[in-house]
Amino acid sequence: MAHPEEMSFRCTVCNSCFSRRSSLLTHLETHIEEMQSENKEIGNNQNLKTHLESGDRSNLFQCKGCKMAFSTGRGLASHRKSHTEDKLSGCTICNKMFKKRYLTAHLRTHTGEKPYECSVCNRSFRHDSNLRSHLATHKDEKPFECAVCNKKLRTSFSLRLHLRTHTGVMPYECTVCKRSFRQRPHLVMHLRIHTGERPYGCTFCNKKFSDKRNVEVHERIHTGEKPYECSVCHKKFNQHPHLTAHLRYHSGEKPFECLVCHKKFGQVGEFRLHIRIHTGEKPYECTICNKKCSQSSSLRVHLRTHAKKV
Repeated sequence: MAHPEEMSFRCTVCNSCFSRRSSLLTHLETHIEEMQSENKEIGNNQNLKTHLESGDRSNLFQCKGCKMAFSTGRGLASHRKSHTEDKLSGCTICNKMFKKRYLTAHLRTHTGEKPYECSVCNRSFRHDSNLRSHLATHKDEKPFECAVCNKKLRTSFSLRLHLRTHTGVMPYECTVCKRSFRQRPHLVMHLRIHTGERPYGCTFCNKKFSDKRNVEVHERIHTGEKPYECSVCHKKFNQHPHLTAHLRYHSGEKPFECLVCHKKFGQVGEFRLHIRIHTGEKPYECTICNKKCSQSSSLRVHLRTHAKKV
């Protein structure tokens, strides 16, 4: 058996080494059929062997789609993916079309599969990108600061979206009603109002939703999951907005200010009720005597007066 230092004849295609030129030429026969199928310009077998032996590999593998040439078969195989990855494939359940790399993730909306689990709180997600965003909620780091209001955010993407609240930019417009949105997902969700589409189904009760986030929140009714915990009193909530509102009871923050009397409120619900004092709005109407009330609780109290009469 020849030692490595004696093997001076190397195949320029697969880097196999041989101690004799005749052995190399015999070996090159194994690449001939593949070479000719990929590059018609190489010609006959003898020309191909001469080309391979010379070490000139610049045009050995040629893409039939765009004629781009590669020096290795592996390079060509990798390049071919650029021609196939963007082709659309149909979902076998709802017949929607997706690029191949997105189809697997889409199918999880039907199966309910959530393979990406948070190592901190064990919450699961359908997409790895959602898990990465969620993991940031367990950290206190917010390195991106708004130059206008000094609000700090966890990601540069969140900062870009936030800046639109100051600039008023709403680049996504509904083609039906011309309403505009700051984010594309908000437009997609809005369009379902016009189409009536509800593609996201609860895996427990088959109730359907237009927004997949609403499905996740709804399913917590069935599972009892409350992933958001108050760091002060340890009370838990099934939705993050509920935790945010609860924290204001501890901080005393009152971000909602009445433009008429400048009274401030910590909860948006309290703020809306207060506004009705100024507007005179009474959206809750008694079905018996048509009396109107500004609050649902007031209507319930009123309905008892009819129950007593009966």
